Amino acid sequence: MDNKIPRVSTFTDRIGGDGAAAWEIHVAANEAQARGEDVIILSVGDPDFSTPTPVINSAIDALNNGDTHYAATAGRTELRQAIADDFSKQSGLSTDVDNVFVFAGTQNALFAASLILLEHGDEVIALEPMYVSYESTLRLGGAKLVTVAQPADNGFRLDINLLKDAITPATRAIVITTPNNPTGVAMTLDELNAIAELAISHNLWVISDEIYTDIIFDGKHHSIAALPGMAERTVTINGLSKSHAMTGWRVGWTIAPKALAPHFDNLTLCMLYGIPGFIQQAALTALLHQRDASKEMRDKYRQRRDVVCSELAKADNLPLIKPQAAMYVMADIRAYGSSGTAFSRALYDATGVSVLDAGAFGPSAAGWIRISFTLGEDTLRAGCRRIVAFLQSQPTTM
Repeated sequence: MDNKIPRVSTFTDRIGGDGAAAWEIHVAANEAQARGEDVIILSVGDPDFSTPTPVINSAIDALNNGDTHYAATAGRTELRQAIADDFSKQSGLSTDVDNVFVFAGTQNALFAASLILLEHGDEVIALEPMYVSYESTLRLGGAKLVTVAQPADNGFRLDINLLKDAITPATRAIVITTPNNPTGVAMTLDELNAIAELAISHNLWVISDEIYTDIIFDGKHHSIAALPGMAERTVTINGLSKSHAMTGWRVGWTIAPKALAPHFDNLTLCMLYGIPGFIQQAALTALLHQRDASKEMRDKYRQRRDVVCSELAKADNLPLIKPQAAMYVMADIRAYGSSGTAFSRALYDATGVSVLDAGAFGPSAAGWIRISFTLGEDTLRAGCRRIVAFLQSQPTTM
């Protein structure tokens, strides 16, 4: 008797994608580290800082006080108000609780936005390089993903003509990330105004991932939702993972037109049913009382960025993009004649240093690697010196 299992949905084809394979070397490095091997992991954007102690204590206090029951699906009013106030102050756009919906991390928020805004037959444009999970998340509902390069030769900045040429009658939304992962580029006001003009003239949604808002070293963050005519067509996504070293807490949110709130609520009822109350209390503490901790982390990241760039500058034939923001340095390894994946594997095998093939973030980053500076300065120096020594042993095509 043939015991075949029933077929799975074609939905499974849309939740894979090339980006999912980018983490193989990182996973191998984690496993080696767990075995006590001499590895240096520069392949992930998980801050090495601890969550601020007052944030942790507020969650513990909430648990001890019985905060273990269902919470409001949209998020508690106090937390949503704190998020609204924070965004209003940062962006200059008047925002209130009814614009805010709390999710289990920004990934969950993007997932919800993609299902609410996009359907089968729609086209969604994403500026790339883009975070590796976008590919699957934006295609979940059957929409077609159209990527538009922010070319390496242009410093991974917006080429508005490429974006304009990608818009068709089927286009429903544009997805941007500012500051960007992996490039560390923060969009200028002129760039955002150009995108806003296209969105308004073609009646498009904009989804703006702004998770690195609080980790800007050079320049100023601008939110596209604050531009004239954009609040009613923008879903801004943010959270606490990077700003407060709370990756494992899973706290994110959307700031969106009030008309979307019932749809987010209906989706959350059948998907999530709200995030735990004690975690919301921790998030509230982070926003109201731990802004200084976030600034201290940003200042340390700036120092780390400078250490990495200084050490890697000692290598020949290794152009770098010094990031304006975030926690990554992009390095151009095209002179060494191999793909980002092959280079990353050879580097790891020879030195125990894991980096990420930036090509996983989109074709415009092919031939580049992403190096995270989420470790202490001494470890970063050691890792960079291993990279430089490895490069000195490699032939180039220059």
